[in-house]
Amino acid sequence: MRIFTVVLVALLSLAACTPASGPTRTDDGRPLPKLYRIRNNDTAKLQFRMLDSVNALRSSQGAPAVELNPQLNAAAATHSRDMSLQNRPWHFGSDGSSPIDRLARVGYAGSLVGENISETYETELETLAAWMEQPDTRRTILSPQAKEMGFAWFQEPNGKIWWTMVMGNPNAAPLIPSANPSASRLVPPDEPVDAAIDETEEDLVVITNTPAT
Repeated sequence: MRIFTVVLVALLSLAACTPASGPTRTDDGRPLPKLYRIRNNDTAKLQFRMLDSVNALRSSQGAPAVELNPQLNAAAATHSRDMSLQNRPWHFGSDGSSPIDRLARVGYAGSLVGENISETYETELETLAAWMEQPDTRRTILSPQAKEMGFAWFQEPNGKIWWTMVMGNPNAAPLIPSANPSASRLVPPDEPVDAAIDETEEDLVVITNTPAT
């Protein structure tokens, strides 16, 4: 944890938020909230910033570095936008597709290692820090089986950001999803999403989520 804290502080210092003009504090001296606005030309910058941050964390734990994969980026981008349309942070698409299905649709020949998602107003590095605090999402980030990463987001006009990170292994055979009752429903089930996923796919892949912030 000491190593993680040192690395995380260094990573957070790299976050590039556009400074706000005018007053920076309220009348009672508290910092004014800042809206983290992502511009259209920030895509490559944010993806490589996340890649460098993830690899720094993996290196501190003795895990090999991962590389960005355009197909995984595409799968992550599709799901981020779809979560916004559903207004729900969960791992199934509005058409019932699973993370495994989405990798097949973009033509990824390898295997899914895991998927992290988040609904937040925080930056990518703050989101990474939140993922590292949760055992399941941290396990996906630090998985020694991961060789490639996809990372994307969708930001709504009000500033809310839907983040998706996908870890894959190009050297492993694609996973075959088991029968999942939730995947055939266009309307989300009443039961908790994570419980439904764990019941049917826990032997296949760790698919994790963090609470909305």
